[in-house]
Amino acid sequence: MASKIDTVSAREALKPRKEPYWSKRSEGQFVGFRRTHDAAGNWHARYRLKSGDQSTRSLGALDEFPAHERYSRAVALADEWFQHLNKGGSTTPCTVLGACNNYEDHIREEKGCTPADELRGRFRRWVAEDAIASIELSMLDRQDVKAFRLRLVKSPKKSKEGSTETRSRDTVNRDMAAVRAALNYAFKEGFVTSDFAWREPLKAFKNVAKRRTLYLDKQQRLALVNAAPADLAAFLRCLSTLPLRPGALAALVVGDFDSRLHELRVGKDKHGAQRRITLPTNLSNLLNDVARNKLPGAPLLSREDGKAWDKDSWKSPIKEAAKAAGLPAEVTAYTLRHAVLTDLVTDGLNLLTVAQISGTSVAMIEKHYGHLRNDIVTDALAKLAL
Repeated sequence: MASKIDTVSAREALKPRKEPYWSKRSEGQFVGFRRTHDAAGNWHARYRLKSGDQSTRSLGALDEFPAHERYSRAVALADEWFQHLNKGGSTTPCTVLGACNNYEDHIREEKGCTPADELRGRFRRWVAEDAIASIELSMLDRQDVKAFRLRLVKSPKKSKEGSTETRSRDTVNRDMAAVRAALNYAFKEGFVTSDFAWREPLKAFKNVAKRRTLYLDKQQRLALVNAAPADLAAFLRCLSTLPLRPGALAALVVGDFDSRLHELRVGKDKHGAQRRITLPTNLSNLLNDVARNKLPGAPLLSREDGKAWDKDSWKSPIKEAAKAAGLPAEVTAYTLRHAVLTDLVTDGLNLLTVAQISGTSVAMIEKHYGHLRNDIVTDALAKLAL
């Protein structure tokens, strides 16, 4: 039976009990108040599904609002949930962090561990401990997402303890892209029936991507390799010869290398599809050496302790090797990928092939390296002269 719960005096007159007192909003939709022994009580919503089953959810005490406002606040929250269900939304509550975890699982199944682990790192750093993490998707609004975006922009670099240096907007774009993809996946799966809350607030900053300009020639790369410890040297030598992302190279296992065919199988990494690369003899010989006496599932290029390389383990040693070799302090693992891609493009390898073996798109190669082909184009046109 419906009860009067819309005024403070009416709620105070109710007897405390486990079952909420329900007030009908419309057919199959109710707002409820559970009278407790404390002053606040708890609010609930109830919805009759097409199957005839009832679905309920807690709206909380709402004690952050004055007592006379709590009914209208409960009605607003309940109506949002009813609208979500009327549009076919899931009855299972899903928070922003839950959406991120679901998306990570989806990527792990569809694309493998490397991109999924990268997502997990981003979500742990920027979502798990943020206020947005616990907000249910059906209750998420633009102000929540705008505030999250602002916190991302103002957050200092977490790789430096006590750092006050804010991250670049290019980096923030990558973090927002990961969260946006997770929320879009939740939208697709029916956990929320609108992407209005994040569609605009999580749009990327424009014109902020920086072209990598630090280039190491072959002699500098060799100097870096020679200045590194033996385990890191093998990793750097491969990075200096193959156009792979450092993470993709680190993820390779012995079974990915076919010494008989001199072929390397590279799994899906980030945006790249699985691919095979035929290796030159010198690199094949190096991989033969590092793979010797290892099981097929062992890391192909491992650290001295047998563990796989990752960005946390290679970052400082590369800095130390660069310093010992007299190279710029800005040298990173990605500097070597940039150098290899630069050489491939300037040596005239067609952009489609460069994109395929490096695991990226022709558009990205054109965007970042297309300007390097000007001399090649000029020489080609010169040969057409009559």
